[in-house]
Amino acid sequence: MTDQAVDTDDARLSAHPVAGDRFLGRTRELKELRADIERAGLDTLSGRKAPRARVLLIAGRPGSGRTALAEELVRQVAGRYPDGVLRARLSEPDGSPVPVERTARELLAALDLPAPAGAAEEDLTEALRTALAGRRALLLLDDAAGAEQVDALLPDAPDCLVVAVSGGPLTGIADVRPCTLGGLDTKSAVELLACFTGSVRITVDPRAAESLAEACQGHPAALVLAGGWLAARPQAAVSDLAKRLHTGTDEGADGTPLARVLRLVHAQLPGPAARILRLLSLAPAGLIDPHTASSLAGCSVDAARTVLDDLVAHGLLRATHTPLPQYDVPGCLHPMLRALAESQERPAELQLARARMLERTVRLLQSCRAITETDSPQAREKLSAMPREVRFPNPRAAADWLRIRRPALLASARLAVADGELDTLARRLLSQLVRAIVAHVGTQAAAPDLYGVHALVLDVAERRGLPREKAAALLNLGDLDAQTGRTRDALARYRLALAAGREANDPYATGRAMESVGGAYQELGDYDRAADWFGRALGDRLARGEREQAARLYGRIAGAHTYAGRYGEALRNWRAAVNGYRRSGDVAAHARALSELARVQEYAGRPADSLRTCQLAVEWARRAEDVRLQAALQLRLADTLERLGDPASAHLHRAAAERMLDEEPSEGEEGLEAGASACEIRSASDKD
Repeated sequence: MTDQAVDTDDARLSAHPVAGDRFLGRTRELKELRADIERAGLDTLSGRKAPRARVLLIAGRPGSGRTALAEELVRQVAGRYPDGVLRARLSEPDGSPVPVERTARELLAALDLPAPAGAAEEDLTEALRTALAGRRALLLLDDAAGAEQVDALLPDAPDCLVVAVSGGPLTGIADVRPCTLGGLDTKSAVELLACFTGSVRITVDPRAAESLAEACQGHPAALVLAGGWLAARPQAAVSDLAKRLHTGTDEGADGTPLARVLRLVHAQLPGPAARILRLLSLAPAGLIDPHTASSLAGCSVDAARTVLDDLVAHGLLRATHTPLPQYDVPGCLHPMLRALAESQERPAELQLARARMLERTVRLLQSCRAITETDSPQAREKLSAMPREVRFPNPRAAADWLRIRRPALLASARLAVADGELDTLARRLLSQLVRAIVAHVGTQAAAPDLYGVHALVLDVAERRGLPREKAAALLNLGDLDAQTGRTRDALARYRLALAAGREANDPYATGRAMESVGGAYQELGDYDRAADWFGRALGDRLARGEREQAARLYGRIAGAHTYAGRYGEALRNWRAAVNGYRRSGDVAAHARALSELARVQEYAGRPADSLRTCQLAVEWARRAEDVRLQAALQLRLADTLERLGDPASAHLHRAAAERMLDEEPSEGEEGLEAGASACEIRSASDKD
């Protein structure tokens, strides 16, 4: 397995881009951690094999270089773990814990293993433990908020290693000794400053450099900001900054070295840049692109990009390694930037900035979806009417943007719903996010993301008292539950959707909910209730004069009766379906309904009738130009003729089917079962 990354946040602050890949200091800590890997645990000392992975804990304040140390340790020992390295961040930028369910899902995805949409946390963590059993893998769990998060993700695999990064001890996890970080030693701190200032400025005044390192207390993040400040001011003396920091403590303010350096850097930024920096604390998941910064500050995209690059040079942001420009706010700076924003911006201004950001995201999602509909004149016209800065040049560019911005987009949706004051924008964002994901990824592949989005839609609908949106969300969630085998959960959601649809007086939602309830009962093997609910949905369609939908429901009722062995009722309903499709003029559906009628006639012990109906179905399939269905029907004819004692004719039909299949190499494997699926029933032959 190759090295895999779920998320790499809080990257090594003690290895600024100027420093390349050098890792500075922490020699003693690295030695202790590597020795701890070899240390015999309590289980081993008692003669028992350790039941779970060894856990190493690196504890320290945000910005102390704790993640940098963890990454360096992982780099040094990764060769011992041939099954790869998995990474996950367990806290959001604002410090709130990431749900274990989400982390387990992302880790399973990194292992290329399925994680069913809507699966419970226990099921996902168990799947993760099963996947890692017998493997020799290394997990880096960064920014853990508590022991519970780490414990839930621990592999039951003693050959795995877990490196956890946290602000304090992980009480409750056995046999863990923390490696607690303080500041860098003076030599390493000065080397880090030299990465920004160059060696000359340090050499000419080494005492000033040591004084600056002392003022920063060896704190790596503070040193990075101090170095960035000096790098942006080639004429400034190192001693000048050291004096400012030694004398710049504000009474009542956060007196940590990092806070002091940040206040100094922020105060000396140009006004627009300082404002953008403060507002970046509002960025979802701490991930920023030029559009995010532009919309937050109300400036042009080009101006925002220039400011972001300047902030990177100051050590205030990090550029991520993605094909599109994207940056992240170091987690250690996030709470301080949020405090600056709240102290220097009016609440109304912050809310307006959030609204601008969400509105820009909605327009980008609209453009992202519209670029996939270039065959539609209306879509092309709508796309051309959009501002140039939110348009994508081609579908590939839109897909890349959606993939790279996915974590930020999902975080935007969660934050918009949690805000509670921007529900109209939140509803638009959720709607466009679903459409864009489905357009580029497809419903099946995107099911886990869609499940979360539909749950957010449900939250807004319940909060705002919107029964129609509630019904739609419940139906979508029920469908995803049904697809992943949680049929009883799906049934409960469909019943709630029916109640919401009736409250909204929405005939589409109520009809769809009744049919879905029937489908759930059929999946559970309760064919009487299934037929009853399909019948209720049928009555609803007939009352509205929807003949084609009524024909389809006749087919579903017939399917339920077929499963129950009531072939007489099944035949009556399939005939009604055939007549309905004939009246509506749907030739392909007419052919498929005839094929199902022939199937049930065969089950009912009427092979001669089945033969005639099947021949008629072949004719209608020919009119529909459905070659796959024709071939499947020819095979059925061959089987029926063999049962009737006519092997020669059976051979001819089988040969005809083979010729048809050979002539359609590019078609998907649809066959007769696909035809039955189009009538929205399952083949009863599977049961028999």
